[in-house]
Amino acid sequence: MCNVCGCGTGEVRIEGLSIANERAQMLPVVPGLGQGHAHDHDHDHAHDHVHAHDHLHFGQGPAHAHAPGLSQARMVQIEQDILSKNDGYADANRRRLAQRGIFAINLVSSPGSGKTTLLVRTIEALGTSLSATVIEGDQQTANDAERIRATGARALQINTGKGCHLDAQMVGDAIERLAPPDDSLLLIENVGNLVCPASFDLGEAHKVAILSVTEGEDKPLKYPDMFQAADLMLLNKIDLLPYLSFDVERALAAARQVNPRLQVLQVSATTGEGFDEWLAWLRAGCAAVRRVPAAEPA
Repeated sequence: MCNVCGCGTGEVRIEGLSIANERAQMLPVVPGLGQGHAHDHDHDHAHDHVHAHDHLHFGQGPAHAHAPGLSQARMVQIEQDILSKNDGYADANRRRLAQRGIFAINLVSSPGSGKTTLLVRTIEALGTSLSATVIEGDQQTANDAERIRATGARALQINTGKGCHLDAQMVGDAIERLAPPDDSLLLIENVGNLVCPASFDLGEAHKVAILSVTEGEDKPLKYPDMFQAADLMLLNKIDLLPYLSFDVERALAAARQVNPRLQVLQVSATTGEGFDEWLAWLRAGCAAVRRVPAAEPA
């Protein structure tokens, strides 16, 4: 888990920019990790025996995680150090975006939920009515950024290497390079992962979780942190419902059990069903942060 092991340190690559040395300074060194040292656990390991129900739970304890060789207290300290530094960058991003009237959203999901297809259709549907810029996050390749650029929108790819999420410093560097126009929409497509991106504030206005009907209805219960962190969930690929055994009501109940305040829209990035509501949500968000022009002198 990246909060405790610092995965991806020095691996990040933004198109046209090498920031390995800067990124290496962001995460604290974890002494002894992976060096075969004796474990220093304070009840941070799973039970030494397997119960009758054959359930090993490594998410217990204050850190809600397990890393060989690290106590729960040390894991909590490392996580606090990492997230505190990240939050500083996120606050700076948020101030910069607010000053320029830019509405930023962070799209999060598991791989294959249809994030990029949804973004392509969203940009095409918005047309010239709203300027949209995209930050793409993936471990490797610039494939998704190239798909976005094919729509005519500007996009920048961030490759995280072994990292499993975007962080606020990466996004700040990308914003500086992209220079999105004032009073516009910034769409951030995070790395496909329902775990670590939940913990990292990027300076966005909202996290938008995408759940596709080709996944399980209980996904929000299995990965609660992500759905708790989101303000909106898009249930995507609803055009496939006639061909699947997916129970929509069960999925919505699971999502709202985790997050009662979660807003849900049902959409199809393929057919455009539900896109009127989705585009209206985006336009309302942009209108809410748009700068008020200074009054002209009398």
